[in-house]
Amino acid sequence: MSLPMTRPEPGLPAKVTIYEVGARDGLQNEQTAVPTDVKAEFVRRLLAAGLPIVEATSFVHPSWVPQLADAADLMAGLVDDLGDTARDLPVLVPNDRGLDRAFALGLRHVAVFASATETFANKNLNRGLESQFEMFEPVVARALDSGVDVRGYVSMCFGDPWEGAVEPEQVVAVGKRLLDLGCHQLSLGDTIGVGTAGHVKDLVAAFGAAGVGPERLALHFHDTYGQALANVHAGLQAGVTTYDASAGGLGGCPYAKSATGNLATEDLVWFLTGLGIEHGVDLSAVAATSVWMAERLGRPSPSAVVRALA
Repeated sequence: MSLPMTRPEPGLPAKVTIYEVGARDGLQNEQTAVPTDVKAEFVRRLLAAGLPIVEATSFVHPSWVPQLADAADLMAGLVDDLGDTARDLPVLVPNDRGLDRAFALGLRHVAVFASATETFANKNLNRGLESQFEMFEPVVARALDSGVDVRGYVSMCFGDPWEGAVEPEQVVAVGKRLLDLGCHQLSLGDTIGVGTAGHVKDLVAAFGAAGVGPERLALHFHDTYGQALANVHAGLQAGVTTYDASAGGLGGCPYAKSATGNLATEDLVWFLTGLGIEHGVDLSAVAATSVWMAERLGRPSPSAVVRALA
């Protein structure tokens, strides 16, 4: 398999962490139920491809996300199969009940999902922008008291389909609250894919001005308008070294009907390889995994790199 010619760019980080979200964020919007054994094999293949972090599922109520109703069964099977490796797979927990389910399996890494806007907080969490923290505070505190670390997601960081453009200061205010609760990292989500490179730099700079350096941040892009890799480049220039991505570009946002999904892991790997940035991922293995999953979903992968290699 061909790889891009490597031409390092001065001033960029030497190494990047790819935070794989395909098994959770990528599959959660699928309308046809994906069998639990297929999800488990997907996770195993992603790990075997060298992805250092694979977010496996979400302990959300089945009525909210039917696709992830098998979260406990999936994780129990992975723990039986992989042991401590599975216990280190992060899972999303929306509330105390979700955290209890993670505790029951001995899982060590969880995430909470906040909104940067009032409207999306109401629609996605049934909470207001302020009252969402009343739900997160006990979850984060209990997790930390039990030695479980917590990642914080912030959605709608660049634009909201109801409220329009979102100012960086509004995102910083929400993100700082999550960090103050004890989250070790913030993933800033371009949920509907409207972000551009200048906006990315401004948002990272706004966090810096508030005392939050790029080492505490991750960036999560959607490629709705074809800007995801340009936005990664802007993030690299700003010093951010963790990027969420989804194998094969799986996923999307129900509030942006034109969304083509998450930034594809393969597209990100190709891009980083060309810049000489270390990532540790086997491109051919993750691309083969995406082809395998696309066959089970009954449609081709939206990833440009997967299509080119196939």
